[in-house]
Amino acid sequence: MPETELASRPRTAAHRPRTAETDVFKLLSPTGHLGFTPIEEASFWAGVKRQPDAIVADSGSCDIGPHPLGADEPASPRTWQEHDLELIFTASRRAGIPMIIGSASDTGTDRGVREFAAMIRDLARRHGISGFRMAKIFSDQDLDVLARRLRQGAWTQGLDGRGPLTEEDLRRTGHAVAVMGVEPILAALKQGADVVIAGRSCDPALFAAPLLLHGHSRDIAYYAGKLLECASFCAEPFAGKESILGTVDRDGIVLEPMSSYQRCTPASVASHAMYERSDPFREYLPGGYVDMSQCVYEAVDERRTRARGSRWVAVPRYAVKLEGAGKVGERALMIVGIRDPHIITRIDDCIAWSQKKAGERFNRPGFQVHYHVYGKNGVMGELEPVKEIRGHEVCVVVEAVAPTRAEAVELANLAGRNFMYARIPGLKGTAGAAAFLSDEVLPARAAYEWTLNHVIEVDSPLELFRMEFEEL
Repeated sequence: MPETELASRPRTAAHRPRTAETDVFKLLSPTGHLGFTPIEEASFWAGVKRQPDAIVADSGSCDIGPHPLGADEPASPRTWQEHDLELIFTASRRAGIPMIIGSASDTGTDRGVREFAAMIRDLARRHGISGFRMAKIFSDQDLDVLARRLRQGAWTQGLDGRGPLTEEDLRRTGHAVAVMGVEPILAALKQGADVVIAGRSCDPALFAAPLLLHGHSRDIAYYAGKLLECASFCAEPFAGKESILGTVDRDGIVLEPMSSYQRCTPASVASHAMYERSDPFREYLPGGYVDMSQCVYEAVDERRTRARGSRWVAVPRYAVKLEGAGKVGERALMIVGIRDPHIITRIDDCIAWSQKKAGERFNRPGFQVHYHVYGKNGVMGELEPVKEIRGHEVCVVVEAVAPTRAEAVELANLAGRNFMYARIPGLKGTAGAAAFLSDEVLPARAAYEWTLNHVIEVDSPLELFRMEFEEL
């Protein structure tokens, strides 16, 4: 959409006082993970034509694993990040509405915030855009300060079966972030931010902040954020990176896809409300949770659905999630193909042989070898319900972890080549029954593990975060 066709809006619209005419607030959600793959432009510009009151996008996740946080590097190409930021920035500035980006550059680390802020400066120069205020919210955590909090008796709780946070957890951590709730983002908007680049954030909080600013209740604000956080995932048929418009009133939200081929149905919206939840009726955030047990999903027409009935339940203890990752070692991979039906039926014996030979040379701390058998349980591992191999070939990815790159390469080579020599009952051939994609080891990124998956109690929702403003 040409810039000259963008809807004109007074620059102060982002911070206008609430009146009866502004009860309805429209949020445009163009992507569930900015930069992961590029935003679909046609539906984005269709959404901009509908004159939203804010454009909001999350740009990070722990779904990508611990490596990006531990290494403090992006998982998405810079060109894709710039593409998405350019769309959102130019549209929001010319419409005079705020743009809010959370979990900047995949990890939400200070690096990610600074890099996104630098991209905004470059885009402003390139497009000749000025006269706006940018807020940067940082969420990196000083590990020594966290250790001091523990020694002073801070309350913590581990998630997903972990125990309370310990100093040993912190010693294994290379990088840590706190996951902000709505309060830092709301504070930035209250101080006149037109562009908000936030560190690691709760996805629904990004959408809830402008709604709370304009007087909507927490009951509906957080719920709207939950439904909008992944953009077109709440529509059918399945598609990523298409824009969704959420029209929020005093007690509900109407969701509408901006692509021509999707529709938001009661089933698709309700399904997304349960997405990624251990409890399908609760969405936990700092300070409480959204109770979705009484929600109602009603079709407005064939393409739109209205959702209502959510309730915010505050809890006495305000706790913030901590995410941390630490380096385990260097990694290398070797790819082995197996087609011999006898070997396939005895693949576990082949792996046991490979483990035995690797262990004879590398039987000391710091060395690990993992086997991913695609065609058996390469995707789900031990959770795979199908136990019988039903294909005519399998691929074994040998993953080696060691203190140094050279040792990881040697370990992967040793473990991989021993599929050629596995001594298993019934083997009749004189040569190995394995094939290599290439007779080489592929160096990989270093191995990291999640070390922090905890919540910590704080006295103030803002105390773990730092904020800076720029006038451009």
